[in-house]
Amino acid sequence: MTDGRTVVLGVGSPLMGDDGLGVVVAQRLRPLLDGVDGVEILDGGTWGMQLLPSIEDAARLLVIDAVHAGALPGTVIRLGKEDLPRLLYQKVSPHQIDLREVFAVAELRGRFPREAVALGIQPDVVELRHELSPVVRRGLPELMDAIADQLRTWGHDLPEGASVRA
Repeated sequence: MTDGRTVVLGVGSPLMGDDGLGVVVAQRLRPLLDGVDGVEILDGGTWGMQLLPSIEDAARLLVIDAVHAGALPGTVIRLGKEDLPRLLYQKVSPHQIDLREVFAVAELRGRFPREAVALGIQPDVVELRHELSPVVRRGLPELMDAIADQLRTWGHDLPEGASVRA
């Protein structure tokens, strides 16, 4: 059992292909993690500052997003707390600046979660479309395993033998 709440925050624009990864994953996680004590799944979409209270009230933050890290498309990326602002600065989508600002405000107020990690996949296609690219879809099982591993590392008891793979 953990102390404090973990927020799993899926962000991105589902109208922009692979940029919608975080929202797609949040929707898949919701039924799979329903009932896991201390875990809240948020579909943050492009909410910006509206996310501030949820982020500030969390002990741990797991951001799920398309990550432009210069890797091969489909590569699963993990970034620690210190890399979150740099990561978001490199992206080109409507939600990134707002999320970066949310993190900055929470940090300035001394209320940013004590632990934070971003997990995502290097996108292949970020353009007006409603589905993930095939290469990003192929990376989903590995990403889902990384999410489960992170939640277990933070002390969350996932059901025995349970997989967050959908």
